[in-house]
Amino acid sequence: MTGTSSRTLQLLGLLQSRRHWIGTDLADRLDVSLRTLRRDVDRLRELGYPVQADRGVGGGYQLAHGASLPPLVLDHDEAVSVTIGLLNCAHTPVAGVAEASARALAKVIPVMPPRLCHEVTALQAATAPTTSPWSGTDINPDDMVTVAQACRDSERLRFNYTAADGAQSHRRIEPAQLVTLGRHWYLVGFDLDRDDWRTFRLDRLSDATSTRQIVQPREVPGGDAAAFVEAGLRHDGVTVTAELDAPADEVRERTGLRGTSGTRNGGAVTEIDNSRCRITLERSTLDWAAFILGNAGARVLTADPPELVDLLHDLSARFAGAVPGDTASTEE
Repeated sequence: MTGTSSRTLQLLGLLQSRRHWIGTDLADRLDVSLRTLRRDVDRLRELGYPVQADRGVGGGYQLAHGASLPPLVLDHDEAVSVTIGLLNCAHTPVAGVAEASARALAKVIPVMPPRLCHEVTALQAATAPTTSPWSGTDINPDDMVTVAQACRDSERLRFNYTAADGAQSHRRIEPAQLVTLGRHWYLVGFDLDRDDWRTFRLDRLSDATSTRQIVQPREVPGGDAAAFVEAGLRHDGVTVTAELDAPADEVRERTGLRGTSGTRNGGAVTEIDNSRCRITLERSTLDWAAFILGNAGARVLTADPPELVDLLHDLSARFAGAVPGDTASTEE
């Protein structure tokens, strides 16, 4: 709150506490000049508070009969901002926040000055609600607060995570920042077990717990958490790159990708040297990209985005658990 806003709130409190104030006494209590006091009174009037003044030595001030002190001091822009913010909360994926924001707005509007109340009520009435959620699953508000506090305090974090394909894992993270993108909330953090940066959707995160272990903050790759999240996601599909331990001609033959630049026909294979190549794919899902990498018949050396690496690790663990089936004949 600015000094002027804080003083305005104090002035309203003083006018509420006594029926009538001598101007010099009021200025002394606020530690301002009479000229500044008059400007503050004028500001209250502009905001719609009925402050009456009488003439005389030092003058006098009082709230009009029936006026009461609201627990809120907002100018026009602030009132509109608060209203828009609370209306937008109706679309948040955080469980319970939509209902709480509606209750808060119902409390805020009546304590605004009449002019502002009229304006923000019009804004509320003109805003059509939507039933489309931000994400398929609500975010647990307790988890969200825990994650936010860990980001702020540079504390290591533990939580359970469910990947897009349903695979579950337990994560130990040094959190950096929360990012909102599209209709989702994301956590950007350094995964201690994978020794790399990762992005996590908050609606897939559960049982977040701070370890209370303070760590030296790490810098997000590129220095911009939002850009890091955007680089790993594509709204119209996903673009992935991987370095393979195989000659480019062999990978082209196995995958059917003939392009050597760009992503024509959804993919391209470029030569790094005689024994390695880089494959670039555009597919609707990471699962399709992983399928093509599997068909390439080569060891994957590096892969991006980080979500693809997680998926490849999960698939590798699933396949590695296979054992020979019972091939004995059942004939008698």
